Order: sequence, then structure tokens, then C-alpha cells
Amino acid sequence: MDEASLDRRVEFSGEKDPLTERIIRVFYEVYNELGFGFLESVYREAMRIALKEAGLRVEAEVPVPVSFRGTLVGVFRADIVVDGRIILELKTAESISKAHEAQVLHYLRASEMEIGLVMNFGPVARFRRIEMGNNRKKRMLIESAC
Repeated sequence: MDEASLDRRVEFSGEKDPLTERIIRVFYEVYNELGFGFLESVYREAMRIALKEAGLRVEAEVPVPVSFRGTLVGVFRADIVVDGRIILELKTAESISKAHEAQVLHYLRASEMEIGLVMNFGPVARFRRIEMGNNRKKRMLIESAC
């Protein structure tokens, strides 16, 4: 890493829960080590390795089925799922967009998971934590059935 890259190192001070905090720390470690400019697939593999080294259970490209009125209509692939609880959606964009956030909300809605993190390996490392509780999902199903 060159001196200019060292000047952009990012530190993290915590977010909501211990598991999320550990994941976000790993995100910044990977970003600080690799920097900006690789393909998303490179960051996905680096995150998978670093999260495993941090002692977390990690699955990459996890299929999550999407149903409509009880019928399977598609399957999305979560970039990474950590400990079967948190979806990580990795990006290499200029910034995190509303579309990226909406993508994670839909992934949460289609799954039993309640927390998603959009992690952007752009010019500046950024993340967004998104929650959708299973109770809210059940209410949405009941309201749409009425």
C-alpha cells in the first residue's frame, strides 16, 4: 500500500450489536488492505476469508428463494451470509444508492434474516445497516392479504 492509501485508512467505533460490529471491523480491515478498484468478486472472496479468520461462520453466494402467493417466483443469491443471521451485500460503486438499500430490504423480506449490511468498496469505504424484523414481515403479509 502506498503512502496516499495509508492516509485514507478508516477506523470503526461500533454499531448496534457485537456481531454487526465484528463484521464491520472486518470490512474496514479488508478495505484498508486492498483499497479501492477491484471487482466485487475480489472483495467477496477477501471478506469470506477475513470473516472466517475472525471466527465467524460464512457462506458465499447463498440462494434465497422468493415466493409470491405461495409459489416460487425466483431465487436471489446473497453475496455473503454470516452466522446464518446477517446478509452482506457488497458493492463497488461511487456511493451507496437507494437502489442498493432497496435490494437488501427485499432480500430481508424474502428471508428469515432480519439484518442486512450494504458494504461499499468505493472510493471511500461506506456501509449501511438495514433492519427488517420478522414481526414486521408477518404484518406486511397479513395487510396484503386483506
